[in-house]
Amino acid sequence: MNKSELIDAVAKESGLTKADAAKAVDAFTSVVKTALKADDTITLVGFGTFKVAERAERQGLNPKTREAITIPAARVPKFTPGKGLKDALVAPAKAGKAKKK
Repeated sequence: MNKSELIDAVAKESGLTKADAAKAVDAFTSVVKTALKADDTITLVGFGTFKVAERAERQGLNPKTREAITIPAARVPKFTPGKGLKDALVAPAKAGKAKKK
């Protein structure tokens, strides 16, 4: 799903116009970016948590030359799914399997 498909889905689900749904999606992404830049954590109970993780400096290989390189430390965004989201994804898979006797 790309951004325009997400906007269409939000508009359909919420009853908003596409223009209002686009504003809502843009506002959400802007708030998440701003919060993560400020090293804040966003927790949506039942959905998940957005936070910043520290990635340590590490050694890697240049794939073209096979030369060892140092990959610098970085701050990266991280999403951890919540129980409600996990359960929503697991439940249909379990329901589709028949028990063997």
